[in-house]
Amino acid sequence: MKQKDTLRVSTLRMLISAIRNKEISLIKKDTGLSEEETVQVIRTEVKQRKEAAAEFEKGGREELAEKELSEAVLLEAYLPAELSDDELQKAVKSAIREANASSEKDFGKIMKLVMMSVQGRVSGERVMRAVKNALHPV
Repeated sequence: MKQKDTLRVSTLRMLISAIRNKEISLIKKDTGLSEEETVQVIRTEVKQRKEAAAEFEKGGREELAEKELSEAVLLEAYLPAELSDDELQKAVKSAIREANASSEKDFGKIMKLVMMSVQGRVSGERVMRAVKNALHPV
């Protein structure tokens, strides 16, 4: 704060507010959020920033889009390191073997197993694409 980095300060204040709001909505004000819940709040905030940036770009508001993207990059620094594609593929293959999956009917089971094994280190969207690709090789 002493460095007058207003973007960082405002972004972190917004994040703290989002975490407190989540604590209140989950009635966990005294105990606080778990690490996974906190990571999920940060992921949600990053996603919102990227969506807002895309909308600003569509509307020709480049300066606001740039600000939103800068905030997203700042928030991403507080997320755990993402799994590589190879590690994700290994997790998906392991889940397919564990669930004895053979068709797309088992998609939900596989998603559940993979999401439990990667616990916040990969977005749900990336997991979904990896599972679909594993069930339907191109």
